[in-house]
Amino acid sequence: MNCKIMPILRSSLVPSVDNIANETSAVQDVTFSNEAIPPEKSSTSLTEKNGYQDSVYLNAANIFQGIHNEKPQDKILVKYGSGPLPFLPDFKDEQFQRLSYELAFSALKYQDVLENILIDSGIYPIQSMSDELTSLVVVMLYDLQERKFEARCVNDDEAPIGVVQEVEQYLCSFRTKLAAALARCRIKHDALSIEHILPETIRRQEQRASALPLYAWVNTLKASLEEVHSFLQKEGFTKVESVSEFVGSSYCLDTHCEDGLVFPSFLKEHLLTLELFTNHKLLFQDKSRSLAVHSVKALLNMDDDVLVAHMGSWLTLAHMSALMNQETSKVLVCGVKSAAKEAELKDLFAQMECKNIELLCEDFTNIDPTDHKLQKVKVILLLPRCSGLGVSNPIEFILKEHEDAELLRDLSQGSVAEDKLNTLAQQQLKELMHAMQFAKVQAIVYCTCSVYPEENEAVVNKALGSGAEGTKAQPYKLCPPVLPLCGKSEVNSSAENFFKLEPSDISNSCFLAVLTREKDPSESVSVKDVLARAAAKGLLEGIDLGKPTRKEEKKKKKHKVTQPKTATKEAVMQSKIQEFLEREMKPSIIESDSSTVNITASTSQIVNQTNHSVPLKKSVKPLSNSSLPAMSKNTLASPSMQKVFERQRNIRKPKSEDRVMFLKPVEIVLPPVMMPYFNPQGNRSQISSNHYYYRWVGAKNGTHTTVSPSASKRLIKSKELSQSSTGKHSRPWL
Repeated sequence: MNCKIMPILRSSLVPSVDNIANETSAVQDVTFSNEAIPPEKSSTSLTEKNGYQDSVYLNAANIFQGIHNEKPQDKILVKYGSGPLPFLPDFKDEQFQRLSYELAFSALKYQDVLENILIDSGIYPIQSMSDELTSLVVVMLYDLQERKFEARCVNDDEAPIGVVQEVEQYLCSFRTKLAAALARCRIKHDALSIEHILPETIRRQEQRASALPLYAWVNTLKASLEEVHSFLQKEGFTKVESVSEFVGSSYCLDTHCEDGLVFPSFLKEHLLTLELFTNHKLLFQDKSRSLAVHSVKALLNMDDDVLVAHMGSWLTLAHMSALMNQETSKVLVCGVKSAAKEAELKDLFAQMECKNIELLCEDFTNIDPTDHKLQKVKVILLLPRCSGLGVSNPIEFILKEHEDAELLRDLSQGSVAEDKLNTLAQQQLKELMHAMQFAKVQAIVYCTCSVYPEENEAVVNKALGSGAEGTKAQPYKLCPPVLPLCGKSEVNSSAENFFKLEPSDISNSCFLAVLTREKDPSESVSVKDVLARAAAKGLLEGIDLGKPTRKEEKKKKKHKVTQPKTATKEAVMQSKIQEFLEREMKPSIIESDSSTVNITASTSQIVNQTNHSVPLKKSVKPLSNSSLPAMSKNTLASPSMQKVFERQRNIRKPKSEDRVMFLKPVEIVLPPVMMPYFNPQGNRSQISSNHYYYRWVGAKNGTHTTVSPSASKRLIKSKELSQSSTGKHSRPWL
């Protein structure tokens, strides 16, 4: 870059300058920021110390004009204009816009200090300049002291702006006075450096911002996680276990999101030049938004739509789209009003290969909950405007989320005024209550970057107690967010099932609340929906959910046709089986250990665990004789059990093309079979004391299951003289 030094006018200097020469030399090394430049920083960051382009100064002054702190009438020392600055250029690109906001925000944080310097030096009021240019004077004064009152390098490629040149020459002509006033201000506040004049909350925020790592997510529509890892390794990156191990070109996995990666902050400029970022395969985004998107994903069924209440960042929409089914589900977004913005977003989504995003022009609170376009919407993602006080780098937050720059005024003070906080909380409550009025919606995800309970827990609790869902709809309740991964050391989960991340050196603040409707007992959940939710929670990893076979599809169709005719019959049969099992499963006093009967599975499970028909001998009806002991009703020959075994006989052997599922072998001990015989002379019958126990043993190799009286230990005979004893029990086999 060709540089030329701007001339410094010294005609305005007064003789008293010699008296403060010592003070001037003492403040040459004093700057507003003690932030050290790490050696990894790129040359782009280093050139900022040499000054900005004229257009950056003008845009920064215009931003400062709209967000500066207005003081009471009796305390106004410096007057600012009310309208925009003249000859305001357009933002060239995102980097140009970011530099303008950063310069304006820095001047805003030190507004009181800069105003005192202007007055103490005696150069204000400026007779030759109107009040509309005071914002430009303050912004350029901040940059001048940041450069230690040295001249800046001007890029010859840009045409100079006259008003900027005029202000710069004026300030440079009084640079000695300004430096001396800065030194006196530092001494007055007894500060080691000028930044110690700022509130403690602002200083901590700046420290966090300088160390905050970069969070990114993988666009799985264009690249897999394995491909991204392989590419990074080829580029010389080293994968480490945690953020604390960052050294040089390294990265680690996100502790909450399975598709997230984390990089050191000083690698940003280098990473943006990689093919992964230029081709939208890897994208930077604040972690709080990724947490919200993954929480929504865990609540979705197979074909559900999602409604995003605010436009916010287009990265959030693309991330949501990448996690959903592109063919059967949609992401509907509110608040896209201009045609130019719509065209820009569609182009971005096309580059991301997101095909299921639909843009709506209506504001969220103006959309009718019964709108036909929203009938498939089951989850609403609500990212309301908040104070953002938990964000360490507010410039990125404003640029990415398209937030109002007025938030910088509160962030520059480290707190939010009570009246403004109440206004934000009321708007958030209004939006959350409106979301609860969508009858088809089953869940709402509410997420903010605020540290104030008034915007977080209080809003959610008020909405839950308002009954906004209506008396005829199922009420909402809080449930803990479901995330693929969980780093408990970084998470504070309260008893109310809220999810929180506190501002720290490794992450911004995040508050997450998930509201779900209580289940309606009359509604049933399909197997497809259960599998979809299980897959979202990572429970089906490694399991192949293939398509059903032709045989299964035919059975399903046949079942649908015959269901109305046999529904009553099946219901009666199931009730009888259930009644029998409940009666038999009741604990009873067992006198003999050798005659214990253990029932370990229901009748329906027994049927499922046999892969072929089981031959059972037809029960022999005993002859009527008063001498025989009375048999209990709960015997093997009960009608309900006969129906079950009749169904077993009708089970066909599996064909070779059918799937065979081998289950764990189960051993069931059946009651003894008593074979009565009688004296041919008609005397009193004698009952055999031989009790035969048949064991049903599953083959250990899992291939077939057989029942063979001769092969089950194979036939266990217990000889007892029980003619007298059996008559004492209602169950002769016990």
